[in-house]
Amino acid sequence: MAKPIILAVDDEPHVLNAVARDLQERYRGDYRIVKALSGQEALEAVQEFKRRGNAVALFVVDQRMPGMSGVELLTEAITFYPDAKRVLLTAYADTNAAIASINEVALDYYLMKPWDPPEEQLYPVLDDLLDGWAADVPVPYDGIRVAGTLWSPRSHAVKEFLARGQIPYQWLDIEKDDEARALVEASTGDRSVVPVLFFPDGTLLEDPDLHVLADKVGLRTPALKPFYDLIVIGAGPAGLAAAVYGASEGLRTVVVEREVPGGQAGTSARIENYLGFPQGIGGADLARRAATQARRLGAELLVAQEVTGVRLEGPYRIVTLDDGSELRCHALLIATGVTLRTLDVPGLEPLLGASVYYGAATSEASNYRDRDVLVVGGANSAGQGALFLSRFARSVTILVRKHSLRHSMSQYLIDQIERTPNIAVRPSTEISAVTGDARLETVTLVDRGAGESTTMPADAIFIFVGAVARSDLVADLVELDAAGFVLTGQDLIAGGRRPRGWHLQRDPLLMESSVPGIFAAGDVRHDVVRRVASAVGQGSVAVSAVHRYLETV
Repeated sequence: MAKPIILAVDDEPHVLNAVARDLQERYRGDYRIVKALSGQEALEAVQEFKRRGNAVALFVVDQRMPGMSGVELLTEAITFYPDAKRVLLTAYADTNAAIASINEVALDYYLMKPWDPPEEQLYPVLDDLLDGWAADVPVPYDGIRVAGTLWSPRSHAVKEFLARGQIPYQWLDIEKDDEARALVEASTGDRSVVPVLFFPDGTLLEDPDLHVLADKVGLRTPALKPFYDLIVIGAGPAGLAAAVYGASEGLRTVVVEREVPGGQAGTSARIENYLGFPQGIGGADLARRAATQARRLGAELLVAQEVTGVRLEGPYRIVTLDDGSELRCHALLIATGVTLRTLDVPGLEPLLGASVYYGAATSEASNYRDRDVLVVGGANSAGQGALFLSRFARSVTILVRKHSLRHSMSQYLIDQIERTPNIAVRPSTEISAVTGDARLETVTLVDRGAGESTTMPADAIFIFVGAVARSDLVADLVELDAAGFVLTGQDLIAGGRRPRGWHLQRDPLLMESSVPGIFAAGDVRHDVVRRVASAVGQGSVAVSAVHRYLETV
């Protein structure tokens, strides 16, 4: 943690040096002493301190300076650091101005020049002020700060990206925090451009593309090799399991993930039924552990990098990345999982990321403390999301199209929901419309049984309504079922015939697609049990099939 700052300001160099000398003598062990020769220079320094997230404990400012008086400087500076202590340096003739400034800028003290000896005239005053500051002001946050608004979809996207990547950040809401608003305006000149990210090194990013952000925080790294035994596309549970087993068994393995590790499981607030975790485990935590394990065993993880194309060249499978680079391999595993199905409701789309969210949106849950939220869906992910949101929201209402949760949700989740007093379940109910300009205001609900409509206020909607296979990347290469899921193994054998274009004298291996050497695992496969444990099992088993394939090339 950087030392708090004492800023000394005087336009006379010899006086400024004397002030700084006395401050250094007494306080250099606990504070950083910074000098400025003018009010403008000091104000620029204050703005830079704020951008870097530094704490300012004390302003020691001369009253008589050309261009900007000490009181004028303090008036500007305290908008950035309202808790900093303020001392004005005055001559005898400035006494009235100093007294008046006690009311103007809540001046803590004024000192007559000269103040010799400092042991009697300076240090006792400053010791008392600094002790008070240290006792009342919290330790400043020394990391990434994200300034924006709760109702900004782009702010939500950045927060969710950092949260899923388990990168710590501090949220600054410019609608609620005057200091944050002043910081954004001073840094960009335009408070309408959000989010703005402030980094400890003093740099900032305005509404960054997520690839740019990934580069800045060190998530994106280049591949170390041009050729691999196994390339895995997707770092959900299946992809991470394949990385662990592939690397541990000696395969040169790389995983390419367009966002951050975890897939849909990474958005789960808590997974209660995963073997070996009796207290449950958060999806992001499970992903972090798996990614660390894969890296330790020698797998490479290319995060926040998207595969834009896959093609074949003889026995080689070639993957093109979004930066234009290419990776080659013998075997390719498609573990891209699924993407959430969207809800077709009038008025919903303009509110996405601004009070309407797909998935649990764990980065936003605390913003809905003591508010009323809706959860749409009846599967396990909806139950986990509702339980997580119930820790913050005043009420959580689960809307289910079927007449009971028991059709699609595990019993352990149903039992927990029934024991949670601020969760209500409305069966046979769906949303027909929403209203709201910048944020959600009301929802219209339809009782599917009675056919009756009701309108109710709501602060947010979290949607879990099924998923669609993310197979478009290989749709022109491998055979898919009618819903777009990848067909593998014996599912490719129809009427005793192997898939079209299959020239090998063997059937497709378990989890092998209609193209030899291209495999699929996890939720992207046809007709699988969509559970975390199932995906992990498929990822590990797929590596065994990859070994068998590699024996033939």
